[in-house]
Amino acid sequence: MIAVTAYEGQRVGVLGLGRSGLATCAALKAGGAEVCAWDDSPEGRAKAEAAGFVPVDLTRAGAVEGLAVLITSPGIPHLYPAPHPVIAACLAAAVPVDNDISLFFQALAGMDEPPKVVCVTGSNGKSTTTALIAHLLAEADRDARMAGNIGTGVLSIDLPGEEGVVVLELSSYQTDLARRLAPDVAVFTNLSPDHLDRHGGIGGYFAAKRRLFTEGAPARAVIGVDEVEGRYLAMQLAEGAEDLRVVRVSSGQKLQGPGWSVFARKGFLAEWRGGRQVASIDLRPIAGLPGAHNHQNACAAYAAVRALGLAPRQIEAGLASFQGLPHRSQLIGERNGVRFVNDSKATNVDSAAKALQAFPKIRWIAGGLGKDGGIAALVPFLGSVSKAYMIGHSARDFALQLGTTPHEICETMERAVARAAEEAEPGEVVLLAPAAASFDQYPNFEKRGEHFAALVQNLLGA
Repeated sequence: MIAVTAYEGQRVGVLGLGRSGLATCAALKAGGAEVCAWDDSPEGRAKAEAAGFVPVDLTRAGAVEGLAVLITSPGIPHLYPAPHPVIAACLAAAVPVDNDISLFFQALAGMDEPPKVVCVTGSNGKSTTTALIAHLLAEADRDARMAGNIGTGVLSIDLPGEEGVVVLELSSYQTDLARRLAPDVAVFTNLSPDHLDRHGGIGGYFAAKRRLFTEGAPARAVIGVDEVEGRYLAMQLAEGAEDLRVVRVSSGQKLQGPGWSVFARKGFLAEWRGGRQVASIDLRPIAGLPGAHNHQNACAAYAAVRALGLAPRQIEAGLASFQGLPHRSQLIGERNGVRFVNDSKATNVDSAAKALQAFPKIRWIAGGLGKDGGIAALVPFLGSVSKAYMIGHSARDFALQLGTTPHEICETMERAVARAAEEAEPGEVVLLAPAAASFDQYPNFEKRGEHFAALVQNLLGA
């Protein structure tokens, strides 16, 4: 755990008592602050009490007066579509509102020799890129700790030792609110519409991501340039085409120019500097990184660890041993030439499109709680789909948008897995890529993916 001493002897509010909120309470208490913790749910307050914190109702009139700062969890709206009432009260009372990511950087600022910090943001590929960076560092015998949006509250980790690195996945909610951002290396994977209600539209969403670079001023910026926003961001950060502080990354196009670039084409990663190729890696045999979207992740991770001093051959060895993340292009098993792949984290159209482009012949399981627009935007990517098996709340709505693609409304995961496995032929992939949220049938995408994996494992063991 990291003790936060910046508010020693002061009252600090903590709003939201999930994983990051409880870690924040503990870190502030260890640093000598008086913690005023609150969660709107009885379950959250019960967890706080079990951890030794007495809840303080911050929703009461005047409750925020006297707070030095309010630390809020990322899932709580702080601006759009409307601030949470406690945050609105803080804004009216001129009480600063911040988050645990900012506290982390505050704590590092007081250290004589802080660890290096790599931060990864973007719309898709953040988790895989973050995990891959940590894996590559560990395989090169660098002490790496992974936290943030990927599953561990940053204040709950123990800092790495000498030459160590902290690798953080940051959502737009986290980058938007943090008052202090100071990464050594910052990575922008890509941008596609998501969380627009929380940011007042696509411009606000991009602005939230952009803060990691403009406010954070990293020594090295790794920028995916396959979308116009990435190209714009790279242009803003670089002093000119030869500026090696900006590493441009792409999947599918050769990047030109005298600067530093890493790109993947036809399954090969290439690094160029000063107009010359300096390294090449064949990504095709790596089972944990299938498809062009994962090749983009590989390029971003490669560039980040190169900025930290790893050699190409060290990186190549680390890439070969990467097994992928649970629920993200995760190979569950194979039977009679049919592979079963769990991409439950493909909760939006853009990430599902990338999954559909990763395999040539697919039995596609999709559905859940659909988002605005449904899956109409996926029609151009359905050429590889032999048949779709629709589940969940939006099964029938999704089926109406499939055009001529053969499909079956299965409603449940059990039926979808059974039918897809029954009909799949050798060389095909049974792919769970829902293109929808999970909350109609599961508490989160992890539980949905775990259910798919359990069903497949039972099938393989039969």
